[in-house]
Amino acid sequence: MNQILIFTDGSARGNPGKGGWGAIVVFDGKVKELGGSDAHTTNNKMELAGAIGALEFVKKEVKNPSSITLVSDSEYVVKGMTQWLNNWKRNNWRTAARKPVLNQEYWQALSTLADNFKIEWKTVLGHSGHDANERCDTIATSFADNLPVPLYFGDLKKYSIRI
Repeated sequence: MNQILIFTDGSARGNPGKGGWGAIVVFDGKVKELGGSDAHTTNNKMELAGAIGALEFVKKEVKNPSSITLVSDSEYVVKGMTQWLNNWKRNNWRTAARKPVLNQEYWQALSTLADNFKIEWKTVLGHSGHDANERCDTIATSFADNLPVPLYFGDLKKYSIRI
């Protein structure tokens, strides 16, 4: 069985504006960096997209994941998955104030992916010197700015970022 460690971040230049997301997936002694962008989005959508992108990678590429720890600097993502999601589903995707849940399509995609795994959701303080979170931020902002950023895929022992 394979324990997975994931770090994610999202960024938007303007809110809404051009955005990007970044993720680091640690598995089987390897590291895979991921990223993506959207021409017109919000920061919250990109935070969700980072988690979605990482879990899609795990679903497709990692054999026998036993558990996942997903670390994000977004309380929105972590609280959404650990505190709010079940009530939203029970209330037909409405908030406690009976308003439609914002970014519902992202939440539904993330929820569907998360149902495939045992996930521990954790927050880390953003821009606080946490190396993996800072690297995810670099990936996300590079994608948001349409700047090339080399993405690492290889041996964890050779990875220059402290996990």
